[in-house]
Amino acid sequence: MIVLDANYILRFLLNDNEAMYEISKNTIISNECFIDNEVFAEVVFVLLKVYKVPKSDIRTTLEKFISFNNILFNSKETIIGALKIFDEKNLDFVDAILCIKSQKYIVKTFDKKLNKCIENYK
Repeated sequence: MIVLDANYILRFLLNDNEAMYEISKNTIISNECFIDNEVFAEVVFVLLKVYKVPKSDIRTTLEKFISFNNILFNSKETIIGALKIFDEKNLDFVDAILCIKSQKYIVKTFDKKLNKCIENYK
């Protein structure tokens, strides 16, 4: 199994460097790949803040990307749910992950927006 870094995923998604795109495409398409939540959060952050991609486009693109059967996470359901919350609510992606996790765990925070999300998902 191959563990992917954020910049590797970004080169694949953005196709902004032809040589790196081809290498990343061949790796991602041909192998079982694991992505840590932290790495995925970095991808979301870079797309949003550096490339100024709208949240709805990030959600659509990343949902397609993670639908590949060979892309693995600790919990794909958590990532899918967090993308939905990230797109629909005024939360950053990490807080969206915590909001989803609050369905199974007690999440403690002083963040008012996150607490509101947690209350809405109980």
